[in-house]
Amino acid sequence: MTYEPAHETAPARPDVSGDTHEDTGLDVLGPRSHRGHRRARKRRGRGITGCLTTLLVLGLIVAGLYVGLTKGVGFVRDQFADPEDYPGPGSGSVTVEVQPGDTATDIGRTLAEADVVASVEAFTDAANGRADEAATIQAGYYEMRKQMSSDDALDVLVDPNNLIQATVTIPEGLRVTDIVDVLAEKTDFSKKQWQNALKKTDQLGLPKYAEGDPEGYLFPATYTVKPGDKPIDVLRAMVDRWRQAADEADLEGSAKKLGYTPAELMTIASLVESEARGDDMPKVARVIYNRLETDGPPTYGKLEIDATVNYALGRNLGVALSQEDLAVDSPYNTRKYAGLPPGPIEAPGDDAIAAAANPAEGPWFFYVTVDLKTGETKFTDDYDEFLQYKAELQEYCETSDAC
Repeated sequence: MTYEPAHETAPARPDVSGDTHEDTGLDVLGPRSHRGHRRARKRRGRGITGCLTTLLVLGLIVAGLYVGLTKGVGFVRDQFADPEDYPGPGSGSVTVEVQPGDTATDIGRTLAEADVVASVEAFTDAANGRADEAATIQAGYYEMRKQMSSDDALDVLVDPNNLIQATVTIPEGLRVTDIVDVLAEKTDFSKKQWQNALKKTDQLGLPKYAEGDPEGYLFPATYTVKPGDKPIDVLRAMVDRWRQAADEADLEGSAKKLGYTPAELMTIASLVESEARGDDMPKVARVIYNRLETDGPPTYGKLEIDATVNYALGRNLGVALSQEDLAVDSPYNTRKYAGLPPGPIEAPGDDAIAAAANPAEGPWFFYVTVDLKTGETKFTDDYDEFLQYKAELQEYCETSDAC
């Protein structure tokens, strides 16, 4: 038999190509086991860090909730708490102005800005709680204290005696000299101060056709003399008020339509003011126009208004005239001279200016007030009828103390 030698199996060499063989487990298992330990340590580290982060986030959330709740509670408390108010009674002195049309909030804001009250809300609460009283607050200036309670401040404002301003009423039909007397009596300014202010004609706001003469242009109305006002301020306000009346009556447009100048219409308005009242004013204006526009009978262009004669004499316009008075040589003597006097003789009001601008239609040349108490006035274009009316007035005066 043939003997065949047995072949020895050579040990397998490691595959250096990177392929894994069953008998090369040490090359793989050793390193894999080492990395696994590292991963385990990393997972444990990440777990600790994650817990800390979570706790930090939760802490921040809790802190935020606490702050939020704290602010929320404060906000709610603020909404229901009383507004800030001073305890009063305050000290010092400050002047505040309540403007026309101011609401309680407007007034509260003014007071808060002047540190009279602590807050607008406190004052409006006080005003709302005393709504009937608050509704009586008048526009004007008030002397207040600083840091008053809102109720104390309201007490001052609802009392009209606390207004620190003068109110001056100028009646209709006064001459400039009479107006000055009233202003000096009702204000802290002297007669001389008012007279000096009247000399500043360029500051009064007079129309050019007044030619610097304020007679007739200081409008009769009620005026407020505020703290800080000077005589020139008040006089300018009077002229401004005249301008308003003139514009409302379309004085300049009416003058052009009627064939007169605006200055002449103002003179006519002053004559109407001296002679008539109420509904009779447009009719008296028509009598004046009829006389001015008629050269012949019955009046030959003469107005024959007694008030103009008294103006010429420098005295009260309603004084009865003597024959000597009627003879005064003055362009204001409309008994003697035809046409209009040189200018207004007194301050006309709204109705007189409107009547001069819009006279009634009628043929009248004469009028007589036959009842001085009621003001009943009769008009006619017949001279004989006029004489009858005069006799009626004479009879009335014999039985009445009104004459």
